[in-house]
Amino acid sequence: MTECADDAAGPGSAVPAASVVVPTRGGARRLPALLDALRVQTLRDFEVIVVVDGDTDDSAGVLDRLKGDLSLRTIVFPENRGRSAALNAGFEAARGRVLIRCDDDLVPAPDYVAGHVARHSGEACGVIGLTRNVFPPTAYARAYGRPRDIQFRKAAYADSPDRCWRYWAANVSVTRGTFDRVGGYDETFRAYGWEDVDWGYRLSQCGISVVLAPELETVHTGPAPTTAVRVQKAYDSGAARGRFVAKHGAAMAGPVESNFGLWARLVGLVATVCGRRSLVRLGKFADVVADYLPRYVAEKMISLLVEAAALSDRRRFPRMTAGLQNRKSL
Repeated sequence: MTECADDAAGPGSAVPAASVVVPTRGGARRLPALLDALRVQTLRDFEVIVVVDGDTDDSAGVLDRLKGDLSLRTIVFPENRGRSAALNAGFEAARGRVLIRCDDDLVPAPDYVAGHVARHSGEACGVIGLTRNVFPPTAYARAYGRPRDIQFRKAAYADSPDRCWRYWAANVSVTRGTFDRVGGYDETFRAYGWEDVDWGYRLSQCGISVVLAPELETVHTGPAPTTAVRVQKAYDSGAARGRFVAKHGAAMAGPVESNFGLWARLVGLVATVCGRRSLVRLGKFADVVADYLPRYVAEKMISLLVEAAALSDRRRFPRMTAGLQNRKSL
């Protein structure tokens, strides 16, 4: 691991109000928009730590050229170690009182850092700002992506407070003391997803309240642009969900589909018959035909593929789950 200390204040300076930790891999095209947004923050007393998880596209060079007047430090892993490891390295290096996770495909508003800091003026808590997806003009976005994004945020804001930890993700914050109390992200989560849900759950288990902050909702420019990409992410996320279930139990993970009815049977059948490659091929087919189908039919077709891909945890981690349960009973 290498670190470039571009922080003008230096390690011996006063503690900044906040540290913005950004994990990135292949983010050279995404990082300029994020840096521009952080450069115009209303609160100036913060540092930025970007962790490059294996530099595949000269992200480190982009950061060096565009850092400008930002208090920016860059940590570069010589090879890919996973997002959990990148987050842990960033938070370990952070000096701020409030620690903000900000993924590299977000475009924060000017009051983003100030808003996170303000939320930590009272009792210890975890703060979540949801993300608002900006999709390219694809058939997937029209039939599924945009409607589901709206539904997701509406359901999240209506959810009960004791379930808010489930939304721990790309735009969150805690104080330094709270992070040290919970500990780092679990680095056994190497595939896509659930390292953040795992950390949110552990935060709630420490008795610390987790809140959604509507004023911190932030633009997200990197959602899946097509059905094929969304299916791949759902498949990887399903496998990561299996790891979470093995660690904490199925009740904490929540359902991935309805338990009864024709739809559940159909999803289960597709999940059983189709592997990852087949699902991706079907996703590519859906991307071609979606605009030629009635909107409802296109949405259900894409839903079927995404939900079937998300069942991958039942195929890939049953032995691990059974083993952990057996050890717990000893």
